[in-house]
Amino acid sequence: SMSLTSWFLVSSGGTRHRLPREMIFVGRDDCELMLQSRSVDKQHAVINYDASTDEHLVKDLGSLNGTFVNDVRIPEQTYITLKLEDKLRFGYDTNLFTVVQGEMRVPEEALKHEKFTIQLQLSQKSS
Repeated sequence: SMSLTSWFLVSSGGTRHRLPREMIFVGRDDCELMLQSRSVDKQHAVINYDASTDEHLVKDLGSLNGTFVNDVRIPEQTYITLKLEDKLRFGYDTNLFTVVQGEMRVPEEALKHEKFTIQLQLSQKSS
């Protein structure tokens, strides 16, 4: 198997959510990262990926209760680059997410699938 470096959000409870190299939605309804708090909008924020810099960026979608990076409410509709150890909170949800980087083991069979192949090409380019 091969090892890939990936970015993760780790919740207060210790759950690791891998950040895919594409845009994902954060919110209460029909989102890739689902949060139960009533203070979180149905579609609250997006986390996007910039392949040229291998960075993930968060953007608040004009939510009622805001998106916070290191306890500072970020301006809405503006991309903010996530850095290692940043703390991320959506509305008043009890989950505080920490941005971490880690190795992910990829089994050989998975490498035959297109998505992993594309990710490998991306990570090879940047190294």
